[in-house]
Amino acid sequence: MKIAAMGIDFYALGQRIQRKRKAQNKTQEHLAEAISVTVGYISQIERGITKINLETLSNIAEYLHCDIADFLSDTVKMSDNYLFEDFLEMLKKLSPYNRKILIEIAHTLEKNQ
Repeated sequence: MKIAAMGIDFYALGQRIQRKRKAQNKTQEHLAEAISVTVGYISQIERGITKINLETLSNIAEYLHCDIADFLSDTVKMSDNYLFEDFLEMLKKLSPYNRKILIEIAHTLEKNQ
C-alpha cells in the first residue's frame, strides 16, 4: 500500500517564524545569535528555501517564547485546514473593496474545481 506524500509547506512555516519574530521587534541577527546559526540560515528558513530541522525549530520557538506547534499547525499541504489561519490573518488586513475582489476570485475558483 502506497501512502501519499504530505509535504510540509516550509514557506508558510518560515513566514510564521518571521511574523512572530517581527512582532517581538527582534531581528534576524538577534535570532541567529541566540540559537548559534548564521543570519543567512535564518533568512533561508524565513523564505522557505531550506528545510528546518526540529531541533532548530524548537530553539527558535524557545527564543520567541512560543510553542513549536504555533509554527507547524496546518502546514501540511494536504491538511483540511492548510493555511486557513494564515488566510484569515491576511483577510483581516484587507480593505472592504479588496475583500470583495477576493470573494469574487474565490467564487470563480470554487466553480472551476
